[in-house]
Amino acid sequence: MIRINRASLDADLALKLFTRTEQLKITDAGPSAARRAWRGASVEREQLRLTLRRMSAAIERCMYCGDSRGTDIDHFEPIKLSPFRTFDWMNHLLACSCCNSNAKRELFPVDSAGAPLLIDPTMDDPFDHLRLILSTGTYRWNTPKGQATIEVFQLNRADLRRGRELAFPRCQAMLRDYLRLQNSGNGRDAVKMLNALHEQPFADVLHAMYRTMTNPGADIVLGGPEVLEALHVSRP
Repeated sequence: MIRINRASLDADLALKLFTRTEQLKITDAGPSAARRAWRGASVEREQLRLTLRRMSAAIERCMYCGDSRGTDIDHFEPIKLSPFRTFDWMNHLLACSCCNSNAKRELFPVDSAGAPLLIDPTMDDPFDHLRLILSTGTYRWNTPKGQATIEVFQLNRADLRRGRELAFPRCQAMLRDYLRLQNSGNGRDAVKMLNALHEQPFADVLHAMYRTMTNPGADIVLGGPEVLEALHVSRP
């Protein structure tokens, strides 16, 4: 999971969502009525999906696991708990069906003050709450919010751990290739390599490498001085 910058909505879509929300409030809609309204808003849903895809990491990846294609619009705070937020742009994230329908479903843990215990990657920096062990692809938690997020989204399920574990040497190899192209004066191919690196699934692995590169002994952890130099040169 990485930090996602939330895009600004098109004025027309923003108005449509505002109107839909006002209608829910006027009718004092409960969860069932809000779900019916959501299912009936096909135009707004498609416009939302397109906006979320454009702001997602890599190529339309799930904003939670970073692996599978984002096919669903997830209501961060579920409709069951907050029907008036059904059309709230700040409550929409792009998710894969596994994270959305199989893992999270309507789970929404909160702390004793009622604050969400799940990471919203458009509001929180996931790396404040999570620590990725690059060599194994395993997430460890730094905070209760990180712990709840790992548990609810099943971020340490076997396929995700294996995918992140394999993404690490792939990132190392691509960074070395990028540096060699850059140093040989082949700037165009270097840019292509860097773009490919940033658009692959499991973007959290690359972001974790950037976060690690200033730590003591980073060259050993990250795969050698060439990888470390490439990270410094390519840092966004």
